[in-house]
Amino acid sequence: MPSAANPAPPPRLGLRHVGRRSFTGFLVIGVVAFLTLVDLFAVQAILPTLARAYGVAPAAMGTAVNACTLGMAVAALLIALFGGGIDSRRGVVASLALLSLPTALLAVAPDLATFTVLRVAQGVFMSAAFTFTATHLSEHSMNAATASALAAYVTGNVASNLAGRIVAAAAADHWGLPVTFLIFAGLNVTGALLVLRFFDGGPRAPDVAPRVPAGIGPAVVLDHLRVPELRSALTVGFLILFAFLGVFTYVNFVLVRPPIGLDPMSLGLVYLVFLPSLVSTLLAGVLVALAGHERALLVALAAALAGLLAVAVPSLLSMLVGLALVAAGTFAAQAIVAGAVGRITSQGRPAANGLYLAAYYFGGLAGSVVVGAAFDALGWNAAVLLVAAAVVGAALIGRRIMIPAASA
Repeated sequence: MPSAANPAPPPRLGLRHVGRRSFTGFLVIGVVAFLTLVDLFAVQAILPTLARAYGVAPAAMGTAVNACTLGMAVAALLIALFGGGIDSRRGVVASLALLSLPTALLAVAPDLATFTVLRVAQGVFMSAAFTFTATHLSEHSMNAATASALAAYVTGNVASNLAGRIVAAAAADHWGLPVTFLIFAGLNVTGALLVLRFFDGGPRAPDVAPRVPAGIGPAVVLDHLRVPELRSALTVGFLILFAFLGVFTYVNFVLVRPPIGLDPMSLGLVYLVFLPSLVSTLLAGVLVALAGHERALLVALAAALAGLLAVAVPSLLSMLVGLALVAAGTFAAQAIVAGAVGRITSQGRPAANGLYLAAYYFGGLAGSVVVGAAFDALGWNAAVLLVAAAVVGAALIGRRIMIPAASA
């Protein structure tokens, strides 16, 4: 027992103590989330600059930039199948440290093929860090604090969509592309150091159930795929990121061309349209409680569809309003469907979440390729129509996601 002369050191501001030091704990969680996914969409703000640097068409550059979603999808699925025996804190630290390597190498990528491979590698490590952090939140928070910790993590992810794009645009405008990627590599290393300093190590919190043993993942995954409601949820997740990346990848090329003609720094500031998404994501749970999953999802997708009508108008104001609605609607829809996945499955939830993330990120890659081909061949309005079809499809399929009455 510590004496007055030798007091015990203060507890690490890790997740187990988040209830006692909630502001600091939640702030650290949000910052780690930000530093985990900041590389994912930040480069979309500099897509036109990258396309000029590599001398390629928009669809080719958009596909290369969003190739990270392939790595994220594969990694999410592999961790769901085989990652149950890895210590979560060590997994986060290793993933963020390794993420800095392909990020730094992007500064000297000599051609588009190398750039694409490095983006896939980034996706693998981002997905691993994301998944291990979510596991750590569940294992090292008291049950009463887990939901709040996860909310802080999701909010940090949403913030990374906004701030990451602004940082990328500003850095590329002032110092060029190589320095931009080195800055982001430094952010990845900072995330690993924060986890080492603030995340709890050692045993799980006392009221947390033991982790599902490694090695049973494949059987659980096959069982999940037999559930019609879960298959519907996976399809909707696929279509949500298909729509999101289909819009936010190729709208950059529209905004820098006449009649709008934004410069790189102004293009980065466009992503202030993500601010309403911080609110819509947090309010998604309230909407579900008031209206149920099906109606809440329809409201979110209706907002996204209204936004698509606005982004088809070649006016900066109309496009900004439309982008804000698309972002708010798709982020809220993603939160609603991700929450439904956990309620549909009473057992093997880590595997179900891994399946959902895999479907979600495969949808992003598909949106990059398919919408990009439409944009190159037929123009922006054709691309918007294709995205609108995906949103309508998500709304129709979403009606099949039935939540058990006891957990609705």
